[in-house]
Amino acid sequence: MQNENIKVLQNGKFELTREIDLDGFRDINRAKPKGLVDKMMTEHDAIKKYVNDGDYVGVELYGAIRCPMSLIREIIRQGRTNLATSGMGVYELDLMIAAGSLTEIDWTYIGYEVFGISKNAREAIKSGQIKKIVEWSNAALAWRLKAAAMGVPFIPVRSMLGTDTFNYSSGKVIECPYTKQPVCLIPAVIPDVGIIHVSRADKYGNCQIDGVTGFAAEMARASKRVIISAEEIIETDAIRKEPERTIIPFYNVDAVVHTPWGSHPGEMPKKYDKDIENLKHYYSISGNKEEVQKYLDKWIYNVKSHEEYLEVVGKDRLEKLQIKA
Repeated sequence: MQNENIKVLQNGKFELTREIDLDGFRDINRAKPKGLVDKMMTEHDAIKKYVNDGDYVGVELYGAIRCPMSLIREIIRQGRTNLATSGMGVYELDLMIAAGSLTEIDWTYIGYEVFGISKNAREAIKSGQIKKIVEWSNAALAWRLKAAAMGVPFIPVRSMLGTDTFNYSSGKVIECPYTKQPVCLIPAVIPDVGIIHVSRADKYGNCQIDGVTGFAAEMARASKRVIISAEEIIETDAIRKEPERTIIPFYNVDAVVHTPWGSHPGEMPKKYDKDIENLKHYYSISGNKEEVQKYLDKWIYNVKSHEEYLEVVGKDRLEKLQIKA
């Protein structure tokens, strides 16, 4: 068969937020301990050790569904800056924007679903606070992580073809060498650190998730460092009784933090509903810098830990949100 040059038909307008270094990523994975090491630590210590200024932070899942909100608040509390991020949510990234933590975003959309468009994000992009925003579909962002997890530089898909989303991405359209049809190449993304909230984990980092598993497996395998927050810490023997439920294995994980109600004000499947009053209030003040600062002070800066945060929420409020068995 005669060799053919692959034709690039179209390029997205933006360069990659981060270069793809698969060999360097492989070296990092090789250096990780493969034994059963106790990885339990506080959220403060986990963020201090594994999240640095300028990092590319992967966030899984959404701001209102099983999102690692306790870890997001700790990143803000510790004053991390100049971060890039890969995420599909809004509330958690909106808080990071309001706190001045983010400068670059690989994002899927900017909105609070039924409430409306993110005012903070819009103003931050217009003002230049956010120096770069690259657009992707939800599927494409998950596939970027899947590519890194597979150890390949891109995945060919048909998603985003013929859309403005592609135009404002870093994707490429080529002529498929087999079918001669256009195909979109989705580039891999390798977060410096991925933060993931799970239903339960053991002290080594074996994790189980109830409900929607999102792209937790892909992010855990695509990130250089992985911090897990978990609603429950259970014994490894309990994990081993149902090995098929281990979405994330221990060897992908660097830190495990016990954080009941760790997704609040978001929801956690089978455990608690989203705190609509809190989210609706935040959206109502978003865009008002003075009021947003008061919100950040109350819920982040003036509390030292997740435990203190829960005290501010209050036992009565948590009781109302809890899903009864």
